[in-house]
Amino acid sequence: MESYRFLFDLAVILLCTKLFGMVTESFHLPQVVGALLAGVILGPACLNLISSTEFLTETAEVGVVVLMFCAGMETDVQELKRSGKSSFVIALLGVLVPLLGGYLVAYAFNRPGIIESDATGSVFLQNLFMGVILTATSVSITVETLKEMGKLKTQSGNAILGAAIIDDILGIIALTIVTSMADASVSLAVVLLKIVGFFIFVAVAGYLFYRFYSRWSTQGEHGLHSHAVVAFVFCLILSYIGEEFFGVADITGAFFAGLIISQTQQTAFLASRFDTLSYLYLSPIFFASIGLKVELPTMTSAIILFSVVLTVVAALTKFAGCGLGAKCCGYVNNHCVRIGIGMISRGEVALIIASKGESLGLLGSDFMGPIVIAVIVTTIITPVLLKVAYQGGTTVPLPEGTGVAQRHEQIHDLRRGIGYDKRIREHHEQVQANRKRR
Repeated sequence: MESYRFLFDLAVILLCTKLFGMVTESFHLPQVVGALLAGVILGPACLNLISSTEFLTETAEVGVVVLMFCAGMETDVQELKRSGKSSFVIALLGVLVPLLGGYLVAYAFNRPGIIESDATGSVFLQNLFMGVILTATSVSITVETLKEMGKLKTQSGNAILGAAIIDDILGIIALTIVTSMADASVSLAVVLLKIVGFFIFVAVAGYLFYRFYSRWSTQGEHGLHSHAVVAFVFCLILSYIGEEFFGVADITGAFFAGLIISQTQQTAFLASRFDTLSYLYLSPIFFASIGLKVELPTMTSAIILFSVVLTVVAALTKFAGCGLGAKCCGYVNNHCVRIGIGMISRGEVALIIASKGESLGLLGSDFMGPIVIAVIVTTIITPVLLKVAYQGGTTVPLPEGTGVAQRHEQIHDLRRGIGYDKRIREHHEQVQANRKRR
């Protein structure tokens, strides 16, 4: 009977993550905070009802892949091009400053006599990886907050979204470089060559898949669910090839698979379908699995101090880096403050990177607790600070239908079911038109 214990574990995790998510949502906080807290409470840190198993670990890995796939699908390449220089400068400084800050914090604490790390990678890479974790930005919390306040379609709101897109790509590249260097037998030149090779492969594979998908979707009658299956297969294959043949993290392959899918006509529908899969099953398992790894009773005074310092540095470096980037691009002071605050939240992206680092031996188990604390705190304070920052002052609205904000509104509408029936109807009309032409 014990072999079926995983069914009970799944039921408890899904129920508790949903309940805690509803509680945090009632306080106008994202449900990811509730899922993390559920894992912490169910795990060895508190009640010790559920322990991390191979099944949960592998399921969480699939959850990571789907999360990054969805992130790629939500990226609008054309809007990314139009956001131009300002978004790139904001994102670049928003990556470099936290990268340096995270490295310095880890350098100060990750040493014998302070925090004994059980990670197997070199100390330099461990410290550098902490910086990579802090480069992450989860803009979904900011999007929901700005939508609630009616400030999403503003100059600063559009700058935040554009910078967040580029921030994700720069973070993925940094993650790829550091994780590839984890193998001591591989030189940096080989690592960089593999990365270049991977991007060339992605470009070729993406072009071929796009041509195939475009032709396949217009020839014959294919149900919308068939589109989801084809897209998911492409995501899994690209993730596997990236990890197996190029030494690139599987989540990198998943992200670029989503980026390629984002160029197709069915993007909004596919994003809503994979969102359902993620929300219903995979995401709760992933976030809870992170919480299950936290062992708060073992946190020494040094680890508690590290948690406080890491949280403060995570908030200040992202705020300072992005705010400085906005200032360099000519934004007025109150807009710089809003942009800096909007990029503070780490959310699920930092947890995805941390999980990958732990599996590769670049992150000690003692550091997972402080990272979860930093993620929760930055996730909580971002909407609060944003509401304060937008009180008074002026906002510059954008023309209707322009900017990165429009893309996110379409995705979020489909997530809530708005426009779904229309999408189904349009698809069937297209199928009937193709039949008549034949």
